[in-house]
Amino acid sequence: MMGLLDGKRILVTGVLTDASLAFGIAALAAEEGAELVLTGAGRGLSLTERTARKLPGPPPVLAFDVTDPGHPAALRGELAERWGAMDGAVHAIGFAPEVCLGDDFMAAGWDDVAVALEISAYSLKTLAEVVVPLMAGGGSIVGLDFDATVAWPAYNWMGVAKAAFESAARYLARSLGEQGIRVNLVAAGPVRTMAARSIPGFGVFEDTWADRAPLGWDVKDSSSVAKAAVALLSDWFPMTTGEMIHVDGGYHAVGA
Repeated sequence: MMGLLDGKRILVTGVLTDASLAFGIAALAAEEGAELVLTGAGRGLSLTERTARKLPGPPPVLAFDVTDPGHPAALRGELAERWGAMDGAVHAIGFAPEVCLGDDFMAAGWDDVAVALEISAYSLKTLAEVVVPLMAGGGSIVGLDFDATVAWPAYNWMGVAKAAFESAARYLARSLGEQGIRVNLVAAGPVRTMAARSIPGFGVFEDTWADRAPLGWDVKDSSSVAKAAVALLSDWFPMTTGEMIHVDGGYHAVGA
């Protein structure tokens, strides 16, 4: 029986632990027949390498620091040597200095906000620099999002960065459409990952999300997010780009 991603070569960023949303996507993509390469950065690289061993293969792990000007070309060269061409990429990269999160929106200065914007928003364009030249036959870029159309408690400047991320995805979709490259986002509900635990007040989301979401929500289950991402990486959404698909139990659609 053929898998949804049979024969597809896909780059997955942002795998730190097996609780990562990116890990769930990588595991399902491998199950559906994809050939994978993971990336990690800085001190997290060793964590990615350790976690990669839990995946079939296991897939190779390459260094990719979106703040290092030399890394995009280097990673593109390694992927070109390994694969020649590729079909998909998952953007699961995000970071904001601690002062950018919490109770005081006014506390963060530009230097800290700039870090959040570069790593969490501009990096989508940086990833495109890596993979687009290798997608001569078209492809799919999928980013993980947390809906930035409202102001969330404690999310602060990461929310601003996500708003920029969403806008960047639409502009990339517009720019890359002629090459047959789709750019879409999955706006996930809160899942208990390492990244989520770094957000002050994350428990507020955990406590209320399941009650308000029409379909309910389990903060320990990322499988629905993985399924949406894998579907977008596949050929099943050939005419969908610039889209943000909510996988949040329907929370976004209801009021208080």
